Amino acid sequence: MLGLGVVCDEYFVPCLEIFSKKFGLPPDVAGATLMAMGTSAPELFTNVIGTFATQSHDIGLGTIIGTAVFNVLAVSACCGLAVGFAVPLEWWPLTRDCIMYGFVVAALIGIIYDGRIEWWEALILVLLYVVYIAVMYYNRILEKSATSTKEKLNCKKSGGLEEAYKNPPNPDLNQEKPSTENGTTAPNVGSELNLRSDAPIDSRSVASVYSSSSVDEPFHPFQPPKEGLWSKIWWYLMWPNNVLLAITTPDVRRPSCAKFFILTFIMSVLWIGSLTYVAVWMITIIGFTFGAPDSVMGITILAAGSSIPEAVSSVIVSRLGKGSMAISNSIGSNSFDILICLGLPWLIKAAAFSSDGAVSVNSGGVGYSAMMLFGSVLLLYVAIVFNKFKLDKKLGFLFLISYIVFLVLASLIELNVFFVVNPPQCRDCEG
Repeated sequence: MLGLGVVCDEYFVPCLEIFSKKFGLPPDVAGATLMAMGTSAPELFTNVIGTFATQSHDIGLGTIIGTAVFNVLAVSACCGLAVGFAVPLEWWPLTRDCIMYGFVVAALIGIIYDGRIEWWEALILVLLYVVYIAVMYYNRILEKSATSTKEKLNCKKSGGLEEAYKNPPNPDLNQEKPSTENGTTAPNVGSELNLRSDAPIDSRSVASVYSSSSVDEPFHPFQPPKEGLWSKIWWYLMWPNNVLLAITTPDVRRPSCAKFFILTFIMSVLWIGSLTYVAVWMITIIGFTFGAPDSVMGITILAAGSSIPEAVSSVIVSRLGKGSMAISNSIGSNSFDILICLGLPWLIKAAAFSSDGAVSVNSGGVGYSAMMLFGSVLLLYVAIVFNKFKLDKKLGFLFLISYIVFLVLASLIELNVFFVVNPPQCRDCEG
């Protein structure tokens, strides 16, 4: 899973950036399509392999639901606990993403509740992603309209203070800097990155704040870091993987290799597919050995392993004072996971490779996990609204406890503790 993060961050995402420039895609559309594909490639390949290779639809569905809850609760908890100050959040990106994601999760629950996904139901998920892209494309217009409506409502509640909203302050210029725990002001280095709250997180852009190197600095697998014990340990641990990638895949951030972006795309896809297949195979064997269903392994190990890089990036961005960007990215990437990473493989399998035009889900517990996912989104938004759109340690503890409760309940349900939702494994039938 760690190797997957290196492939996606260092090779696949830079290659997709070149694709977006070649086709002239707007930033919002590029972020919602190509960049989302880059960051969600492990989840996409996990479900593809689970659907077509291992014939286990539960591991892909469980991984994506587990990843979604991790992104909503665990990432938010990490941001609230690790930052050290109350991170201000913008109301529009959070409201937009929570509303859209609520509809997406509701559609998923309606489709999988009977354990059978028809081809036209999978098609609905794919078409909903087209709607998602359209919303992102017209985000500026929708934001302006929503802000105007909100200001009018506030004017009526405050006794008609329309004059106060004729020249609203610029939130980027006049926003108060978040205060740290010792009373000092957090560094406002987010302006150095020109980060937008609805833009996808780029780990290389984040890293540029802490170094004098260029944002597009190529990856150097043969140059160990000069400082930091953990950085050196990590470098030596990942060195075999990094050398293989450097030998087989051109780094398009090097001027001499930029013209080979198509080869980089092909090699990245091959590497991601190969590593994902090995990861899914190993997790399946481990789960079978210990008698754990595929859905449990997907919700826990695969979900957390594939989401750790996003959690680290979100914490770094939150420390820059851009909490809205971190939360919006974690919620927004979930829409791609459900609508495309689940919907597209299901559509192809049901329409072209299934005799009855449907795909079956063995576990009945993933439906309950999906309902808990909907509840996690609702909890996130309501808690942040009551906390006046600020993310602090208080909410961090709340989200962390909620995520632990989700893992425990989802695992117990999948293990048939409360009621039977999973059929017995083959070795259980022999006895």
